[in-house]
Amino acid sequence: MLLVLSEDHKEHLSFLPKVDAAVASEFCRIALEFLKKGTSPKIYEGAARKLGASVEAVQRGVEGLMYLMTESSKCMLYLQHQSQIRRMLSLLSPDVPAYHNLEWRLDVQLATRSVHHQVCPSLTMHLVLAGGFDRSSVVLQTDAGTLLHLISSLEAALATLKSSATRRVLRNIK
Repeated sequence: MLLVLSEDHKEHLSFLPKVDAAVASEFCRIALEFLKKGTSPKIYEGAARKLGASVEAVQRGVEGLMYLMTESSKCMLYLQHQSQIRRMLSLLSPDVPAYHNLEWRLDVQLATRSVHHQVCPSLTMHLVLAGGFDRSSVVLQTDAGTLLHLISSLEAALATLKSSATRRVLRNIK
């Protein structure tokens, strides 16, 4: 698989051929630490002093190298640290709540004191979401028109998820 970098990323990585192999190895170590623990201005300052470069240039270089590592592990090019990079990226993903349970009730108002022949349906839903060890519940109430619009939007999203372009993108992410 071919790995294509933008001109900005190429510019950020342009210092690598100019430095010693030990320095490039140190930049790779810093990029892996960046994936594990996040950014650290002290490390950038120390590396900038050793290289005689600006802190911003070092930071851009490390971020460019980190991007190169993640993209190459997606393309199965950086096999030595591929599992470590993928594990770190999976830990960085947000913990989005997932569906756990849904209870619903249909209420229909048939008449009022002033209008004797009126039908007003409403749907009340109790949605329970689970995210990790936390559970949260939401109570929603809607009328029939809004519910039909919600159903059509969810069906359109499901059809988009089943499209070949989306499957191709998801296959490349995994």
